[in-house]
Amino acid sequence: MRLDPDRFLADLKTLRGIGAAGPGVVRRAFDPADVTARQWLARRFAEAGLDARIDAAGNVWGLGGPLLLGSHTDTQPEGGWLDGALGVIAALEVARGNPGVSVVSFQDEEGRFGATTGSEIWSGALTPEAADALADLDRLTFGAARRALPATGAAPDPARFRAYLEHHIEQGPVLDAAGEVAGVVTAIVGLRQIEAVLCGRQNHAGTTPMRLRADAFRGLSEADRALREALAPLVTSASVWTIGHVALHPNAPSAVPGRARFTLQWRDAEADRLDRMEHAIRTTLTRVAAEAGLGLELSATSALPPVAMDPTLRAALRDAAEAQAPGRWREMPSGALHDATNVSRLMPVGMLFSPSIGGISHDFAEDTAEADLVTGLSILADAVARLT
Repeated sequence: MRLDPDRFLADLKTLRGIGAAGPGVVRRAFDPADVTARQWLARRFAEAGLDARIDAAGNVWGLGGPLLLGSHTDTQPEGGWLDGALGVIAALEVARGNPGVSVVSFQDEEGRFGATTGSEIWSGALTPEAADALADLDRLTFGAARRALPATGAAPDPARFRAYLEHHIEQGPVLDAAGEVAGVVTAIVGLRQIEAVLCGRQNHAGTTPMRLRADAFRGLSEADRALREALAPLVTSASVWTIGHVALHPNAPSAVPGRARFTLQWRDAEADRLDRMEHAIRTTLTRVAAEAGLGLELSATSALPPVAMDPTLRAALRDAAEAQAPGRWREMPSGALHDATNVSRLMPVGMLFSPSIGGISHDFAEDTAEADLVTGLSILADAVARLT
């Protein structure tokens, strides 16, 4: 297979320029920069001889052969230039030299509206109607937002594909710290998330005695401490949980907060442990709210299960890594969530990592050495050649 590393890097840099913000990128799902990027991708797919289309969910397809490659091109609110984009542009370059390949850029992987929304819809895990009702933190719905990117074709039948490969940056420090250039993923951890609201009494910050307050933020602070204590005996060193978004109401200097709305997300590779963590989280929040005299609202749980990578695809990636970078790669799990989780409901999946400098991702400072990007491309192309 003949690859053009210069063209590959040029495409990556062109995509980086769409929504550029200093060294990083801001392309939130269906925002103007994201729409521009997806329309540009569709043109590049067509120029490569692929059947290019954008489906009703905003996923961009370049249809060719039965081996599907890709990732996503939307970003975090302050995103890096390679998160997701690497997998899409690497897939495009491989498809140019291998007619057995199709390419996809899934929409809203970064969870502006849900979590990996585009691939959830395509996999059947989320109905289009349920997706349209999802809302971002400003209460804009997915259904309203997607009008900015009209569909140009239908989503393909999953039966036309036999496997999915996703090339991604590691988004962690392991490969970079070890001086290694590739990681063959063994499994993707499971993820669960809820939204909680602690309801107190909004009041004057100067006239309300401390002992008479029902301060929602104080409840949140106590909840954070209590959750650490409750989860400590249940988890491993690889388990993680995060209070990632907090909104106080009325969010004013001279008002006692009457409501604290926050997200709570937890990840682990074991489904049973995720269950035990969820029980502890819900029980702890209920207890803390009662002790503080606060009301509590808890959403239903958004869940993605742990997913093991397919042995055949792993073997092809291992063999390719050893051929292209002998002794400079490893097998490793993914602590980050990826579209491959949803696609695994439909077909075998595999993943390849390239190193992240300093382990930084979801930040404008995210970066990977160009030589490592090209090595990852070579490994991906080698693995595809072994599978097609």
